[in-house]
Amino acid sequence: MTVPAVPEEQSSEDPGSTGGFTVRLENFEGPFDLLLQLISQHQLDVTEVALHKVTDEFIAYTRALGEQWDLNETTEFLVVAATLLDLKAARLLPAAEVEDEADLALLEARDLLFARLLQYRAYKQVAALFGELEAGALRRYPRSVSVEERFENLLPEVVIGVDPQRLAEIAAAVFRPKPPPTVSLDHIHQHGVSVREHAALLRVRLAQKGTATFPELVSDCGHTVEVVARFLALLELYREKVLHFEQESPLGELHVRWVGGSVAQAQADAEAQRAKQDDEEYG
Repeated sequence: MTVPAVPEEQSSEDPGSTGGFTVRLENFEGPFDLLLQLISQHQLDVTEVALHKVTDEFIAYTRALGEQWDLNETTEFLVVAATLLDLKAARLLPAAEVEDEADLALLEARDLLFARLLQYRAYKQVAALFGELEAGALRRYPRSVSVEERFENLLPEVVIGVDPQRLAEIAAAVFRPKPPPTVSLDHIHQHGVSVREHAALLRVRLAQKGTATFPELVSDCGHTVEVVARFLALLELYREKVLHFEQESPLGELHVRWVGGSVAQAQADAEAQRAKQDDEEYG
């Protein structure tokens, strides 16, 4: 197969593509990037490219460079070679009508490989554009001049809204040494919280008050984990049908009403619950 001629605008698209590793095959000879470009434009059939010869030539090329080998060039070769290998495997599939879902998925994978080739080319174009912008920016220098006389009178007068005493306080605050940063270890050494213990406490408290809001029930909690334990304890008591929840509006104040009997009965149930917990902990 004869390789079609490449337009000048394509050959000059990437000045670096003419140097470095060059492929020499029976049906193609030129830069490795150009091989990928021709295949993506359907000007060269990937099934007619001997990828094992390309790999052998690149290994010989890197060995000849010795310690001067380029990591970027090697990485680029691996990406392009892997893409060509997947593309060739997809092209070798039968082109007839398919009814098997597995065969249809393979054909869809072939289209994805073509999209990956176009994406690779787009990344190279963007990288070249960034290189041109960077090179152009290095040739630009800002103009360093003072304000012209005709504009000097247009500047407003500087008005300081603080007195000398306040200015001294601000300066002292700026130059005052900052305290060394500390790392809290409370989340590491977290103490254990018993839901049953909080349930026994809430049982007696609600029996005495009759009705209370959720913020009132957790006002004495020192840690977030205790608030969570109180909430779980309320759910346990609700499952025992000893209290009711009342909420007039969505996300409004949550009121808890005790319906589980007298205070004496609540205290007895709390003591029984604590005794049961001690038996489970200490055997």
